[in-house]
Amino acid sequence: MKVLIVHAHPEPQSFTTSMLHRAVSTLEAQGHTVTVSDLYAMQWNPVASPADFGVRKNPDYLVYALEQRENVAAHAIAPDIAAELDKLAACDLLILSFPLFWCSVPAIMKGWIDRVLVSGKVYGGVRFYDRGGMRGKRALLAYTCGGRDYMFGADGVHGEMDLMLRHVLRGTLGYAGFDVLPSFVGYHVPYIGDTERAAVLDRYAGHLAQLDRFEPMAFPTLDDFDGDMRPRERAPQEAALD
Repeated sequence: MKVLIVHAHPEPQSFTTSMLHRAVSTLEAQGHTVTVSDLYAMQWNPVASPADFGVRKNPDYLVYALEQRENVAAHAIAPDIAAELDKLAACDLLILSFPLFWCSVPAIMKGWIDRVLVSGKVYGGVRFYDRGGMRGKRALLAYTCGGRDYMFGADGVHGEMDLMLRHVLRGTLGYAGFDVLPSFVGYHVPYIGDTERAAVLDRYAGHLAQLDRFEPMAFPTLDDFDGDMRPRERAPQEAALD
């Protein structure tokens, strides 16, 4: 299996980066090929701009998604984006590795998403969910946070993590067609000692060893919707089975 890990942490010695290194060693020990895009180390440019395009369909007014489609077709997208698209196309599994910043991914990773998950290849038209450009590939989140695990349950003060990150799990990865596997979360990591941190790394390695056992998250199938994306009416016998 070919794995792409997109990693975003501003501190190379962070625990989140230790998780990255553990993921690489664990996956390679299983015989997988791992490629890492370390966004801070790469000095990744997160800003979507006209400079991303070698040709312009409309030079007078920028519609970013439309220009993405034009430039993907013309092989004129910016070289840094093209390089990441090649990595994405080659991978079977995408891991987004990051610390939780304000209930989301860091800005530099959001910029990777904005610039690399291009219209015309990853999504666009009816190219989403089970018809998305990334269908057949898997993805998962591996991230850290300062809170304790009980703070993020159904009755926790912050609510459930999967709901907090729905915009990434469903609105980004699921929408693009990935089969989204259960996330791995390192809780309370700024406040725990070396023994607890070692245990988190071991749990992460165990999580990565079970990837083939995980059921992906459930997302819509476009067969259940008509051409206007309204829910299709089910036959009476289908409804009776509910």
